[in-house]
Amino acid sequence: MASFPSARSLPSQRRRAFAIDLLKNALRAVDPKEAVLRWIRLVGDQLHVADRVYDLSRYRRIFVVGCGKATAPMVQAMEEILDGRISAGVVNVKYGFGAPTRIVEINEAGHPIPDERSVAGAQKMAALMEAAGEDDLVICLISGGGSALMVLPPSGITLADKRKITDALLRSGANINEMNTVRKHLSRIKGGGLARLAYPAQVISLMLSDVVGSPLDIIASGPTVPDSSTFADAYAILERYALLGKAPAPVISHLRAGLAGSMPETPKEGDPIFEHTQNVIVGSNEIAARCVADQAKAAGMNTLLLSTYVEGEAREVAQVFAGIAKEIVHSGNPIPRPACVVAGGETTVVVRGFGTGGRNQELALAAAIRIEGLDDTMIIGCATDGNDGPTDAAGAIATGDTVRRAHERGLDPRKYLADNDSYHFFKELDDLIITGPTNTNVVDLTLVLVF
Repeated sequence: MASFPSARSLPSQRRRAFAIDLLKNALRAVDPKEAVLRWIRLVGDQLHVADRVYDLSRYRRIFVVGCGKATAPMVQAMEEILDGRISAGVVNVKYGFGAPTRIVEINEAGHPIPDERSVAGAQKMAALMEAAGEDDLVICLISGGGSALMVLPPSGITLADKRKITDALLRSGANINEMNTVRKHLSRIKGGGLARLAYPAQVISLMLSDVVGSPLDIIASGPTVPDSSTFADAYAILERYALLGKAPAPVISHLRAGLAGSMPETPKEGDPIFEHTQNVIVGSNEIAARCVADQAKAAGMNTLLLSTYVEGEAREVAQVFAGIAKEIVHSGNPIPRPACVVAGGETTVVVRGFGTGGRNQELALAAAIRIEGLDDTMIIGCATDGNDGPTDAAGAIATGDTVRRAHERGLDPRKYLADNDSYHFFKELDDLIITGPTNTNVVDLTLVLVF
């Protein structure tokens, strides 16, 4: 962890660096390799996983499969722990998020829109699972982004169909829970499907949560978890967002077949396949958020972890955070300055324009407009995976003088916001947060700092 100076004594030019250091330490706190090593250990032939112990001498083979932006370091941890005991494996990660491994194949694929490699990797996983028997052990490594990265459509649905419905859901403003409900009912591997393919093998699933509240069946669409959603839920989501007329015909036909009962539902609670499955969350947004709060407190700031359940449309959520900043400045509530309010979660963006950006950048731009002229104030949105939307930025920094600086350069913040072009707005001001791939993913962090 970095050593922090007193926040009270920081000159204005150092405050940005201070804020970035807070975020860097939060990312270290949810490093996926370290998270696995904290929860898993091997003593002789005894593999300790949370509160369970597995005797590896009784297993003929050990397979490692998985998906997500953070799974490559998780694989490295498992190879380190198991030290040559792994028989075979494959995990799908986002392009650029790979890492060197000895045995397990790292398959880079498309995200947030799946591509052919998403399918190819999932097919290899399915083949391993179908070959597994009751004397085999499957270790499944899951992190955020897994829903797009592990794609195995049912008969009659093509990758093009999956890409089209994924893009439509992303643009509609549907939240991650809604998106994954639809995805689970258009897949052979999501929504408990991987556990079904692997049965009767023993499955251990280690999850780095990228979902608000960490519901197991939503993280990467829950490939090893009983599914609480139904075909009716998936169909209702498309109806809610007026997508029934925009979705590919095979998608609608498949969901309607499920509604009619002519297509098997995803496996539910009580299905015997889950008697052979252990699911463990090894990292979450709460851990990252608490790290920020603790480090800010150590630097002399008054801190408040507001919530790790923040959801909603980004520009509307920005108004709330701007309101909190104003309240701190004018009344000292809910905490007096120097103040650091931390929140976690995942907002959404309804795409209205033709610009480039992401939910955190859009939140920061909307907040900048609301805190115009508010001295010593910052509102920061950051995606912990390093990629906010389809950009190379993790997020952006808004301050009380962002709008003034923008006007000096001939930039109109409201026009950029209307065009969903937060990326180019903050790039012009050199206020983007660029981390590169972080190899972790526990959704987003928002910081309200008043010095």
